[in-house]
Amino acid sequence: MPKKQSGKKGKQSNFSKLSIFQPNKYKFKKTCPLSVKDAPKIDYKNIKLLRRYVSENGKILPSRITNVSQKKQRELSLSIKRARNLALL
Repeated sequence: MPKKQSGKKGKQSNFSKLSIFQPNKYKFKKTCPLSVKDAPKIDYKNIKLLRRYVSENGKILPSRITNVSQKKQRELSLSIKRARNLALL
């Protein structure tokens, strides 16, 4: 006696197959690396930290790439400019 196969494939609507109607499986929450607990302090003398946020050409990297908050980005850019004036960078 042959068993009937369940028709799960036929019950799925076409809208659920589209990616815009499916819940986002991967959420990437941006966290500021300089705002977390035990984060390094932004200072113009901390060259090792400042070099991570400067490109090879010497430009300050935008916050959309580094995930730094706007408040910390302003402090960071001010510290980088101070280090440039003192020829530390």
